[in-house]
Amino acid sequence: MRKFRIAALALVGVLAFSACTVGTQNVDTTSAEGEISGTITFQTWSLRAAYRDYFEKLIDDFEKKYPGTHVKWIDQPAEGYADKISADAAGGTLPDVVNVSPDLAAPLAKAHLALDLDRAAPQYRDEYLPAAWKSSRIPGMKGTYAFPWYLNTGPLFYNKKLFAQAGLDPDDPPRTYDELFRDALTMAKRSKGRIATLASVPTIEDFGRYGVRLMNKSGTAFTFDEPKGVELLRRYKKLYQAGALDRQAFTSTPEQAGRKFMQQSVAMNPGSALDLDKFKKDAPSLYKNIGITDAPNNTGSPNMYVQGLMVNAAGDNKATAVAFAHFVTNAENQMAFAHETTVFPSTKGALDTEYFTRQDGTDKTRVRIASAKSLDTAVNYTPVLLSEDMKTALQNAVTRALRGDESPEKALKRAAEECNRLLRLG
Repeated sequence: MRKFRIAALALVGVLAFSACTVGTQNVDTTSAEGEISGTITFQTWSLRAAYRDYFEKLIDDFEKKYPGTHVKWIDQPAEGYADKISADAAGGTLPDVVNVSPDLAAPLAKAHLALDLDRAAPQYRDEYLPAAWKSSRIPGMKGTYAFPWYLNTGPLFYNKKLFAQAGLDPDDPPRTYDELFRDALTMAKRSKGRIATLASVPTIEDFGRYGVRLMNKSGTAFTFDEPKGVELLRRYKKLYQAGALDRQAFTSTPEQAGRKFMQQSVAMNPGSALDLDKFKKDAPSLYKNIGITDAPNNTGSPNMYVQGLMVNAAGDNKATAVAFAHFVTNAENQMAFAHETTVFPSTKGALDTEYFTRQDGTDKTRVRIASAKSLDTAVNYTPVLLSEDMKTALQNAVTRALRGDESPEKALKRAAEECNRLLRLG
């Protein structure tokens, strides 16, 4: 399954057609009345290869529960997924039920193509975790535009041996950004710059976890250039200058950062249960010293990645589409999917079951329980209106500031201005 840190792709160009798509202004986005019967299309995002049997059984179970229904399953590859949705929306061929992340749902909602579940299906709201249900609400709009489906939050791995060698407590990893910066500078100093604590530059999620206000309340402007955002960037610049942030962090991919962590030249790195298996096989000396914690935050809430199912408001069979989207995301079926892979249900009570709370001595369970605990208070820090172009603008600003090409104040101000310009164009 694709990595969640890069899964939230922007829906490229869809806002451009939101004001001119034929007929969408007259679509009823608030109701889905009718008989549960007939044919609908269901689109997933790069899931067929690994989970074909699960979805075929799921569809068969739905069709048995509702005789006279038929679900056509479409699975699109990860590459170009946003462009495919954009083309289908513009051409009037959007499937009835579509797998989306919140930032993919946002432009479809603005284009009057996403059903408002707060009005069309409010009876289901209380089945889901409140933060998950709210994840597809759009600033400046009323409503919820996708059923919450599966969640994830990556644990942060750290090297206990490197912490101990730096005189840090290997059983007490940093939990706030103050602690992170303190420990990172200590490790860089005591290793004479040989060991960096981090291998990646800060992203929008870091700004959110640091406590920066990312947008105004109305969702009409980005505000990450406020003084607290500048403060975060200044502190990262200090890390970079001290060698506590890896020198290749500006261009490093998640895979490259992971290799440096395995080589034990970096002390902390995000990951998943699948990484533990890799450590055990390919880096046994690292594996025996692995610690697991949450990514540091100043808010008390870790980051949550969300996938959802949006119902096409312009579809011809919305009653069946709503019934199917709810069926896929109900407690029983989400739990079954969680057993198939390394994701977590968005339904209430699911994370309190033994599967997510009882240790059995295996690495996979160890990570699953650690992640499930963090989801209890997690929020989605990435603004749903932040497009891929906006993310690039912020990334470029961070790079300029850390390298010293521009002051943190000026770099973030320019990035916020560019993001707000793009927001107005939408």
